[in-house]
Amino acid sequence: MARDLGSHEPSLSRQAYGEELRLRREAAGFTQQSLADAVVCSPSLIAHIEAGRRKPRVEDAKRLDKVLDTGGFFYRFLPTLDAGRFAADFAHAVELEKQAACIQEYGASLVPGLLQIEPYARAIFRAGWANTTPADIDSRVVKRLERARILEDPAGPVLWALLDEHVLRRVTGGPAVMASQLRHIVSLVQKGRVRVHVLPFSVGAHALSESMVSLMKFDDAPPVAYVEGLRTGHVHDDPATVAKCQAAYDLALADALSSQASLALITSAAEEYERAF
Repeated sequence: MARDLGSHEPSLSRQAYGEELRLRREAAGFTQQSLADAVVCSPSLIAHIEAGRRKPRVEDAKRLDKVLDTGGFFYRFLPTLDAGRFAADFAHAVELEKQAACIQEYGASLVPGLLQIEPYARAIFRAGWANTTPADIDSRVVKRLERARILEDPAGPVLWALLDEHVLRRVTGGPAVMASQLRHIVSLVQKGRVRVHVLPFSVGAHALSESMVSLMKFDDAPPVAYVEGLRTGHVHDDPATVAKCQAAYDLALADALSSQASLALITSAAEEYERAF
């Protein structure tokens, strides 16, 4: 994910939706556990919906309406939870990262945010925004690095990073920064914290050529996909859409170098940058 914008709080529409669920659940005499049993989902998913962190799938919303006798309220208002600014969707994606059991990211031209080091992130923010102040950049960098803390927790999500070779060759911040950034990735791989594969230039066109994507899977909830473009981003939790994103990721991964060959290529690129300064 390329940008760190806004707060990491759930959107107001999701909060209102979740609060309505809580009120109607309590009025009907259900606990989160008993409602989850009736709807056939996990109690933690009910808790996430009520906190505004997740929205139910269409079939879950219909079952909520049936169990709570709400006349189609939770189904009808599902579309309103998708209306939001880029910052709100990105903040939602960041919140989901913390809950994920597994994250699969594709970096088209930049190192994914969770793997970035401070000078690399700083160079991105300097290039991406006009008329920024040092304080603005500092704030964005701090938020970017805070996200990466989930990798410090051994119980945190499993992370797969699929990198286009452009990521290794685009000199962001200068040779010294690139060398440090690539060495950081190598270190994470060697520690067993992440798995990285590189899509070499020789592959040509591939299934993810048109877009970045971040796929997140959970122990107690359906998977989601976050897709981002220039100043736009959207969290998809429609099962059909997520399945298509996953299929594209799998196709691209099949074209990538092995983990061992990818590590060798990243190490070689780091050594080239080190010789350049």
